[in-house]
Amino acid sequence: MFARIGENLRQPKPFYVIFSIEMWERFGFYGMQSLLVYYMIHTIGYSDAKAFDVYAALVALVYGFMSIGGFIGDKVLGIQRTIILGACFLAAGYFLLGMGKEPLLFLGMGCIAVGNGFFKSNPSSLLSKCYREGDPRIDGSFTLYYMAINIGAFVSIIVAPIVAAHYSWSIGFWVSSIGLVIALIYFISLRSWMAGIDSPVGLKPLSWLRLGVVLAGGVVVAFIASWLLLHLSVAHWLLLLIGIIILILFGRLIVVNKGRVRANLIVALVLMLEAVAYFVINLQMSTSLTLYAVHNINTHVLGLNLSPLSFQSLDALWILIASPVLAYFYTHFGRRGKDFSLPTKFTIGMFICAIGFLIAGCSKFFGGTTGLVSAWWLVILYLFLAVSELLISGLGLAMVSKLVPQSSMGFMMGVWWMTLSAGSVISGFVAGIASVPADITNPVQTLPIYTHLFFEIGECTLIFAVLMLLLTPMLNKALK
Repeated sequence: MFARIGENLRQPKPFYVIFSIEMWERFGFYGMQSLLVYYMIHTIGYSDAKAFDVYAALVALVYGFMSIGGFIGDKVLGIQRTIILGACFLAAGYFLLGMGKEPLLFLGMGCIAVGNGFFKSNPSSLLSKCYREGDPRIDGSFTLYYMAINIGAFVSIIVAPIVAAHYSWSIGFWVSSIGLVIALIYFISLRSWMAGIDSPVGLKPLSWLRLGVVLAGGVVVAFIASWLLLHLSVAHWLLLLIGIIILILFGRLIVVNKGRVRANLIVALVLMLEAVAYFVINLQMSTSLTLYAVHNINTHVLGLNLSPLSFQSLDALWILIASPVLAYFYTHFGRRGKDFSLPTKFTIGMFICAIGFLIAGCSKFFGGTTGLVSAWWLVILYLFLAVSELLISGLGLAMVSKLVPQSSMGFMMGVWWMTLSAGSVISGFVAGIASVPADITNPVQTLPIYTHLFFEIGECTLIFAVLMLLLTPMLNKALK
């Protein structure tokens, strides 16, 4: 039996290199993410609302640049070279965050946005090239690859806040930078394992002119991104303009296609609009939920005194636990032709998310005279968020690949990531509802502010989920 399990888990050599660099890259990103909002409030002196807005705009730029990095990997430099370039920008960005000066802070965020743009979409593209068509190991490899993301996130969200608390914020951010340096050393030293695995341009000798142009362009865009983060109104208008253009192009795609393809595209559009609403909620983890943990959570759990910033790791932990369970049920019911449709799974995910926030809102009744509530409220909420994430975000790319014609796949993958970008901008405004004035520090006063937001999010999400439930039969019919 164990031999059979080992055989099923065995993957080609390049897989382990890609798995590791993705794990370390996510280690860096989520370590930074766990610190950034509270750092801007605690050290830079920003209000809650401004810190939420800056962070939301950063995430919007991170995902807005991803399709550009995919194009550069496929058509300009090659996938492996673009991964290395992205990791360099990310390492530089995390290092600049740790310098503690406001101009360098924003330049660091600009480098992080560009680095993620170069990096994020390319490891999965490289992984897909490690297998021949029909290879039975593909599904297992992407499941393990998704685990890499959550392993890196889980460890870094625990480690970075502890390091920042015991040493300094700078060293907390530099831990993320060290993670990228480790990833680079590992990736470059084992590139021989990936010989012949790349996009066509990546298999050709390096064009130093192209590298110079892309590098210079990345530096310029990093400065532009840092300027946009300093001028958020301009960033919001720019993202709105991009969103309108994408909707127009999407509409044109629906008009020029016919029959089943048109029906699938309409379903995809509806599900992507639903995903925007979901990401508004999901991205509260690094904003309002983080400050709720700071101000109102009793951090003593099972005899340990945890950093309130480390509670974000619960999302990754629950995903690691829930992923194989959901995968089993998908396969079990799929073999019997009884698996739920994608619209149904999206709807279930929204209901679960609504229930989680409504439960968290009830914590206002348990604050007592101290205003501090048990950490188990967050443990339960993150369980609901993780399951809903797997049902919506985790199936998003699968939805695109199933419903979109191959001729438009690249564009539509970019559209999917733009839904996350749009959701991020709106999430900053939503989190701002729970911004606590600087002169209020008493947990008894802050608890009603956060729980009021959670109730509002839960109620709005529940209404949205009911609307999705009413739409689901029509969407299922369109798919058939």
